Amino acid sequence: MLKFKILIIDDDNLVCISLKKLLVKLGYEVEICLDAGEAFNKIEEFEPDAILLDIYLTTHNGLELLKQFQKKYFHIPVIMITGYSDVKMAVTAIKSGAYDFLLKPIDIEQLQLVIKKALDNLILKNEVEKLQQIVKEDELSKEFFGRSAKIKRLLASVEKLAGSADTTILLEGESGTGKEVFARYIHQHSPRKDSAFIQINCSAIPKELAESELFGHEKGAFTGAMQKTKLGKFELANGGTILLDEIGELSLDLQVKLLRVLQEKKFYRLGGEKEVSVDVRVLAATNRNLEEEVKKGNFREDLFYRLNVANIDIPPLRERKEDIPILAYSFLKEFSVKFNKHIKGIDQDALQLLVSYPWKGNIRELRNVMERAVILLDGDELKENHFSFLVESAGENLIEDEKFVLKIPANGIKIDIVLRTLIQKTLKITNGNQVKAAKVLGLSRSKLRYRMEQLGIEVTKNIK
Repeated sequence: MLKFKILIIDDDNLVCISLKKLLVKLGYEVEICLDAGEAFNKIEEFEPDAILLDIYLTTHNGLELLKQFQKKYFHIPVIMITGYSDVKMAVTAIKSGAYDFLLKPIDIEQLQLVIKKALDNLILKNEVEKLQQIVKEDELSKEFFGRSAKIKRLLASVEKLAGSADTTILLEGESGTGKEVFARYIHQHSPRKDSAFIQINCSAIPKELAESELFGHEKGAFTGAMQKTKLGKFELANGGTILLDEIGELSLDLQVKLLRVLQEKKFYRLGGEKEVSVDVRVLAATNRNLEEEVKKGNFREDLFYRLNVANIDIPPLRERKEDIPILAYSFLKEFSVKFNKHIKGIDQDALQLLVSYPWKGNIRELRNVMERAVILLDGDELKENHFSFLVESAGENLIEDEKFVLKIPANGIKIDIVLRTLIQKTLKITNGNQVKAAKVLGLSRSKLRYRMEQLGIEVTKNIK
């Protein structure tokens, strides 16, 4: 496994040695540059992934070096370090392009966190560049699903199952995870790809019309059946594939008739006397646990086993956050075209916010969020503030999900305990994202950091 490379530029040999020992122990490959004049040669030779740069060097000004690095090595995150506590200097460094600013003596945990975040952003940036190229080349057919290990394994199984023209498949997953998209992908990669793909949402059909929608009807079969013959979805899908979405909503009566179609490939139209034969591959999708529904008596056990010949369990978006950037970019492309806007991309802070968001509505929610952001955007790049409504939503979840109620014991409570609990709960909801937590609490990021240090709160963000 390749190690990340860190270059330390500082003319204090003792500082360099101690930092190098620490970073090597943390698993990084480290080089030291004591002569700032040799910094450019060292960067070319070592090709670091991140740079630790002292501001006050004997022969050079660290801020001037930073500006030069930004012109030639803008892709490398630079973390400034100094022994002088100067707020103005820190602001100048950040404005000049520094990733962050650390004071000597350097806190080990803070250094580790800052470097980890800087490298995390670098990985994300590299991934974005790849995604932009993919979007540009219109190669999203398979890439659209993502590149996480879970999705790669899932797609490998899907492609094998798609090769069978008749195997019935049950697609399970939370609402919004993309079950319909997977079903279409199965159809497109099956021997039936040149025939029809018909989808029917079982939860959206009135119970009295459900049989007619599935199997069709003859004239006079019921009040309002005026035309001679109406073909149902199964006949329309003949030779192709039918997706029965939200299959768990189907009534028990229709479940019996569907079971017969699956077993015999035959049915009667409503009010008809002639048996109709069809050659259809059936895919079914549900966000319910059908095994539990069987136990409750809401779903037939024999139909469940007939549908569950092969099973595809689609993971929620929160379990495959690596796929969020590629999905976001694909939706960005879609809505940029739809609304005739020229948007070059999504900046790193905005993308990090999207990755850290819980996405209870999964891909459908992400798609809706991207559509809203593109519609409201006046510029050419989506930034963190364009997704401010997500931060507001996180604040609402803090109240709604946690049911936060302040209870004061009879013997009283210290205000520090109250503040510590509130900040910890907020950080838990934002997955350790301090920028987002600060906005939820109505604080500046620096004020939140100050409070965390004051109260001894450690960051527990899971960086992937």
